Amino acid sequence: MSIRILLADDHRIMRDGLRAILASEENFEIVGEAENGREAARLARALVPDVVIMDIGMPDLNGVEATRQIKADNPGVKVIALSMYADRGYVLGMLEAGAAGYVLKTGAYDEVHRAVTAVSQGKNYLSPDITQMVVDAQVRVPSKHGPSAQMELGPREREIVQLLAEGHTSPEIAKRLHISTRTVETHRRNIMKKLDLHSVADITKYAIREGLTSLER
Repeated sequence: MSIRILLADDHRIMRDGLRAILASEENFEIVGEAENGREAARLARALVPDVVIMDIGMPDLNGVEATRQIKADNPGVKVIALSMYADRGYVLGMLEAGAAGYVLKTGAYDEVHRAVTAVSQGKNYLSPDITQMVVDAQVRVPSKHGPSAQMELGPREREIVQLLAEGHTSPEIAKRLHISTRTVETHRRNIMKKLDLHSVADITKYAIREGLTSLER
């Protein structure tokens, strides 16, 4: 039986490369592609793939939040994080969200086959470069400014933080999330109060620091 795979990455060239590698394996089937986290979550609900290869730094909804949504909808779907970053916050954020694997883009084409095979067998897979970092992190006392800091916010608030940081206005956010502008403004005030932030610039800095968005696309 084929392993059904959903690719989620906002860079088409990356998706094309992954598709070419994975489609060459007779037991791998690419069932869909997404260019942002919101589309990835929607397609995962519709297609119920065995494995989702998930870029972390996507626009609209980042890979961490998309992973949370996918795992909440379908706990059996395995998610492999794909990132340029070996930063502790990104790695632990994805693992806390439910990812079963983490592959660095610098070695993705060499490792992705092994990662998909491992997670489809119920195992975890981490790029060798980050394995020791994860082990070390488990014996440290989490900092209040660590990757769990964003858990002060609810899922909807985290979505709004990302969209604000990406430059979207309240009406634009309301349209994307299918809620009223007034509701967005209420969330925005609550976010700023919870985090003791005083401007959109502060929200943007927070979003980047916590891995909710990235300066690089």
